[in-house]
Amino acid sequence: MGAAGSKLEKALGDQFPEGERYFGLENFGNTCYCNSALYFCVPFREQLLEYYTNNKNLADAEENLLTCLADLFMQISSQKKKTGVIAPKRFVQRLKKQNELFRSYMHQDAHEFLNFLLNELVDILEKEASASKSDPETSSPPEKTANGPKTAQANGVQKEPLVTWVHKNFQGILTNETRCLRCETVTARDETFLDLSLDIEQNSSITSCLKNFSSTETLNAEDKFFCDKCCSLQEAQKRMKIKKPPHILVIHLKRFKYIEQLGRYKKLSYRVVFPLELKLSNTVEDADSEYSLFAVVVHVGSGPNHGHYVSLVKSHNHWLFFDDENVEMIDESSVQTFFGSAQEYSSNTDHGYILFYESLATNDKS
Repeated sequence: MGAAGSKLEKALGDQFPEGERYFGLENFGNTCYCNSALYFCVPFREQLLEYYTNNKNLADAEENLLTCLADLFMQISSQKKKTGVIAPKRFVQRLKKQNELFRSYMHQDAHEFLNFLLNELVDILEKEASASKSDPETSSPPEKTANGPKTAQANGVQKEPLVTWVHKNFQGILTNETRCLRCETVTARDETFLDLSLDIEQNSSITSCLKNFSSTETLNAEDKFFCDKCCSLQEAQKRMKIKKPPHILVIHLKRFKYIEQLGRYKKLSYRVVFPLELKLSNTVEDADSEYSLFAVVVHVGSGPNHGHYVSLVKSHNHWLFFDDENVEMIDESSVQTFFGSAQEYSSNTDHGYILFYESLATNDKS
C-alpha cells in the first residue's frame, strides 16, 4: 500500500490525526470479514489495549482469540508509520483453529464472525474473572443465548451476571411485552443483545425497520399465549421494545433470505437508508436516544455465497474506505451510495450490511 498510503497521508495533510494509524489488513484468501470496523470503535479499542498492557507480562498466559486480537490492535497502534498494511496472521490462524466455520475457502459471513468474536471475548473475560475469584460457584460458564450471555440460575437464586467491558460497549436490553387480551395483564421478559438483526423491505429506512421490529403482533389461533392469571391459553398482543440502549449500537440488516421455492438463500439488494445521525424512538422510556454512525461493513457481490467485504469508517471527522490492503479517503456524501438498489437488478452490488452507531450521550457508559 506504499503509494496508496502516501496518497492518504497527502490527502489528509496537516489534518492527519495525531497518534492515529490507518492500516489495511492483508487478506488471507477468505478473511476479508476481518477488516472490520472494530478497530475504529474507539472505546472498545482503548479497553482492549488496556487489557493488553495489563496482561502482557503474564509469560504463561495462554494464547486465545482475545490475546490475538489485543496483539493485532497493539501492532497497528504502535506502528512508526502512519499508514501501511498489516498481516493479521496470528489472529486468523487462531480464529480458524477455534471455529471450523472459518476454516474453509468459502465466502464467510461478517455478521457470524462479529457475533462469534464478541461472544468468545465475553467467555474468555468471564472465565478469567471467575478464575481470579477462584470461587467454585462462579466457575460454571453462564448459560448462553444466541446473542449474548443470559443470567444463570444458581440454587434457584438469580445470580448477577458479570458485566465485562465488551458488555459495557455493546450490550443492550430488550423487553418482550405480552398483554393478555382477556385480563389485560402484561407479562414482560428481558433479554440482552450485542447486536440487533432487522428484517428489511425495499425502499425503506433504518427507522422504519426499527418500527417494524417493535410493532405489535397478535397471538391467536395456534399461537395463543398461556396467561398465568387466567390459567389458560388466551389471545394476546406481543411487542419488543428496547429497554436499555447500548453505548455502541450494532445493526445487522438481514440481506440474506432463504427462498423456499429456490431452496437456497438469496441476497436482498433493497435500498435501506441509514442516516448519519439516528434517533432511537422504540425505547421503553420514550426519551429518544441519539446515535452517530461511525462505521459500515459493506457486502460487495450479487449472492450470499460469494463476494467480498469492505468497511467505511469515520475517524476524526473524516470518512475512510478500507478494502483489504487499501485505505483511501472518501466524501461523507458517498456513504449514501451504499444504501442499496431501488431496482431489483442493478449493476451496484455494494450494500450496507452491518452498521455501527455510537451513542451521543458519551457519559452514558454504565
